[in-house]
Amino acid sequence: MRSFTAGRGPLAAGGAVLLAASLAACSGGSDGGGPAATPSSPGGSASATPAVNPLTGLRRGVGRPVLAVKIENTRPAMPQTGVSAADLVYVEQVEGGETRLMAVYSSTLPKRVGPVRSARISDLHLLPQFGHPAFAFSGVQSKMKKYVRRAPVQDVSQDAGDGGYTRAGTKPAPYNLYADPRALVKRAPDAKPPKDVGFKFGPAPQGGAPTKTFTAKWPATTMGFTWSAKAKRWLASWGGSPDRAAEGGVLGGATVVVQRVKTTRSQFHDFLGAYTPLIHTTGTGTATVLRDGRAYGARWSRPSEDAGTTFTTADGAPMTFATGQVWIVLVNDGKPYMP
Repeated sequence: MRSFTAGRGPLAAGGAVLLAASLAACSGGSDGGGPAATPSSPGGSASATPAVNPLTGLRRGVGRPVLAVKIENTRPAMPQTGVSAADLVYVEQVEGGETRLMAVYSSTLPKRVGPVRSARISDLHLLPQFGHPAFAFSGVQSKMKKYVRRAPVQDVSQDAGDGGYTRAGTKPAPYNLYADPRALVKRAPDAKPPKDVGFKFGPAPQGGAPTKTFTAKWPATTMGFTWSAKAKRWLASWGGSPDRAAEGGVLGGATVVVQRVKTTRSQFHDFLGAYTPLIHTTGTGTATVLRDGRAYGARWSRPSEDAGTTFTTADGAPMTFATGQVWIVLVNDGKPYMP
């Protein structure tokens, strides 16, 4: 499968390459299975059932299909619902310097997730690494619809119909739309379990700097992560306040990866004319990995759209994650990018 590279100009080649990648996937091309298998992060044949979930390193929910859901991440949407049940959470920059979440579910499906919001072009760069996931969102720019149709995903958006979405609570639209993940998975009979996405789980490597808090920054917002030895995970904050879950507790993961990526302007923009950032998640770069109260300098590598992302320590050894929920926080490589 060819890489969906959209880095030359405002997505100059992105549409054509995505179409080529999608056609290759449909015709039985290479599945880009990722790095060699290890006991804690199995790879091998796409049809083989791994011993553990490659998204969490745990045995829970092995072999269940992947569902990715776009979730609002601004003050009017909080507290969000269902994020704490995700295996993997991406934080992506969107228009105006704000952020949005893409929560990825496989091992556990909560009763409700939301508020569900619209998709972005960067989502279509991230999703091929999971194989053929179900993708849930509400709304997409009209000229981006063809890219969604050609992407290796099963569209279970509100726009595609057939239920699974309700409006609830006292918040005004668009912050009151919620999805039933179980209903969405039933709508996606072709969705596949996760492939090896490159993560390695195991004991913490040597080194790392003792760290209590870490703050990720974008032009219009910040997210902080504070280590809780009691909870054995990093507790998230948004704009300086605890990032609470609607079902109780504070959001956050056992491992938080602050991944520095090139961020440029895409050809898409919102109804106010603000351009949509294009987040380049293939190639190589640097990252800070937070686990067990320590921060590790790391490097990341993702050779193609259908391959996973591997992380290594400064000396080239695999960067192991703590088992459990993983957050991938995508920040611009350099100063915060404002298109």
